[in-house]
Amino acid sequence: MLKPFYHPHLIEAGLDEVGRGCLAGPVVAAAVVLPKDYTNALLNDSKQLTKAQRNELRSEIVDVALAWAVAEVSNKEIDQINILKASFLAMHRAVDRLTVRPEHLLVDGNRFTPYPFLPHTCIVKGDSKFMSIAAASILAKTYRDELMEQLAEEFPQYGWERNVGYPTPIHRRAIEEFGPCHHHRMSFKLI
Repeated sequence: MLKPFYHPHLIEAGLDEVGRGCLAGPVVAAAVVLPKDYTNALLNDSKQLTKAQRNELRSEIVDVALAWAVAEVSNKEIDQINILKASFLAMHRAVDRLTVRPEHLLVDGNRFTPYPFLPHTCIVKGDSKFMSIAAASILAKTYRDELMEQLAEEFPQYGWERNVGYPTPIHRRAIEEFGPCHHHRMSFKLI
């Protein structure tokens, strides 16, 4: 069972991102503020759930969260500033969009660029330890997966409806055969 909070008396936002290792598309982050008494036995790291479970949980998270937001940093921005900085920027943008001001940020991972005037705690594998980070991982992943499925309609040769931009053999072969498109991260080793 995931922990409901890190600080019992602070408004916490869980933060997570998805898409760092992809060759195409944006990096997407989400921020979620859950009620302190929220529980759900199914809630877990999005990578441990089926697509149907993620979609079911996404609906519930959106309904019960005190605040939530999703933000992205484009492949062009990633190429300009690098993927690590882009991941942190996506998380900052998600916090910017929250309708409830958190007092503390719980960040999945081991590093983070501090958000102005807000303390944070980095939690390695936080999406499998804290509910708010797991919720953020679900919102970020479902948003990005749907976006990549939409982009796959325009660019079916890359198989994004299945690989969502990750460097699978099919994706790499398609880049080799057809070349990259304007959604690819040109600063990454594409082939």
